[in-house]
Amino acid sequence: MTAPDATGEDALEGVKVLDLSQGIAGPLCARLLADHGADVMKVEPPGGEAGRRMPPFHADQPGPERSLFFLLLNLNKRGVTLAIDTTEGADLLRRLVCEADIVIESFAPGHLNSLGLGYAQLSALRPGLVLTSITPFGQSGPCSGFEGEEIVAYAAAGVMGISGTSDREPLKHGGFQAQYQAGLAAAAATQFALLQSELQGQGEHVDVSVQEVVTATMVGSQSAYAWAGAVGGRRPPGGGGLGTVLPCKDGYFVAQASWRGGPRAWETVAAFFGRPELLEPRFAEPAQRIENAEAFERVLVEATRERTMAEMFRSASEEHKMLLGIVQTPEDLARCPQLAARDFFTRVDHPVLGKLRVPFRLWNMSATPARYRIPSPLLGQHNAQVFGALGLDGEALARLRAQAII
Repeated sequence: MTAPDATGEDALEGVKVLDLSQGIAGPLCARLLADHGADVMKVEPPGGEAGRRMPPFHADQPGPERSLFFLLLNLNKRGVTLAIDTTEGADLLRRLVCEADIVIESFAPGHLNSLGLGYAQLSALRPGLVLTSITPFGQSGPCSGFEGEEIVAYAAAGVMGISGTSDREPLKHGGFQAQYQAGLAAAAATQFALLQSELQGQGEHVDVSVQEVVTATMVGSQSAYAWAGAVGGRRPPGGGGLGTVLPCKDGYFVAQASWRGGPRAWETVAAFFGRPELLEPRFAEPAQRIENAEAFERVLVEATRERTMAEMFRSASEEHKMLLGIVQTPEDLARCPQLAARDFFTRVDHPVLGKLRVPFRLWNMSATPARYRIPSPLLGQHNAQVFGALGLDGEALARLRAQAII
C-alpha cells in the first residue's frame, strides 16, 4: 500500500512548537506533531541535548551528529541552541514563546519557574499557550522531585512485578518502552489541549507522569486487586507450553489455542503441531497440561524442531485458524512485508550520516498522512535564521556564541 498524498494542508499546518525537551519521551511527542505539519523548533543548550550522546552511534563512532536515537526522534524539526538559564537566553526564549502555540519540556518540576519561565509567566506572554511537561513522576506528589530512568519507571509502575518467572528477580522489558509510551500519551494530550485552546481560547499546562502512563497499562492486574484483592505475580518457572516462547528451526515463536477472541478446539491445536499424543488424557485439559508441563513442553519442542517460523505462521493463520506469533529480530522487521506494505519505514538523507532507512509512520491518515520533510537538525543549525528574524545581526550572534548563550 502506498500512503495517499495529502489532499490539502497538513493536519497541524500553522501550529508552532518549541521543543525544550531532552531524551526520548519529549522529543518523540514533538516529532509526532512535526510529522503532521507543525513547525517545530528544537531548543537545545549550547552543548547539545542529552539525546545527542545516546548510543548507538552511526558506524559505532560517537559524536553529536551521530546518535541514531537523536536522528530518529528529531526528524522534521529546525534547531537552535540557547542557554535559557542565562538572563539574555531567557529573554530570547520569551520572544520565541510569543509566537508559539505549544512548548514541550522535560525539566525537573519547578525548574522553569525558577528561571521565570513557568506556565504562569509564559501564558501571560502568549494567552492560550499549551505547555506540556513530561517528568518521571509528574509535577506534584511526594515523588515529583525524584529523578527517574527507564528501569525506574517499570519498577515504580508495577510492570516488573509481573514480568519474568517467580524463581528469578523481576525483569524489565527491552528498550525504552516507558519513554515511548509517555511520548505518545503526551502527543495525544497536547493535541487535546491545543483543540481546547483553539475552540475556547484557554491555554493548558499538560502534566505527564511517565510512571502514571505505564501504570495505566496494568489494567488486568490493577483491576483484579481493586475488585478482589488478588495479586497477580510472575508465572511459575519451567513448564513452557502454549502462551510461552518456544524454539523452532530458525528462531522462536509463541502459539495460543484461540482465534479472534474465541478458543479453538484442542483437536485443532493437536493437528497444527502434528502430534496425536496431544490428544491423550494427560494433555487433553488445561489442568492436565499444567500437571504434566515438562512432558507437554517436550512434545511441542520436538514437533517444531524442524519447522520454520514462516511455515508455522502460514499454517496457523491460514489452515488451522489459531494465533501464532513469530519472534522477529531487527533484521526480520527490516524485511517485514506487512510493515513495507504500510510504508512504516522512510528514507532520511542526513548531511552527516547520509541516506538511512528508519521507522517513521506510527499511524495512517487518509487525507493528511505523516510526511518526512527534513532530517534532524545539526547542533545550532538554524541559529542565524531564527535569531536573525528576531533582529539579531551577525555581530550580536558572534557575541552570544562567545558567551555560550547560543
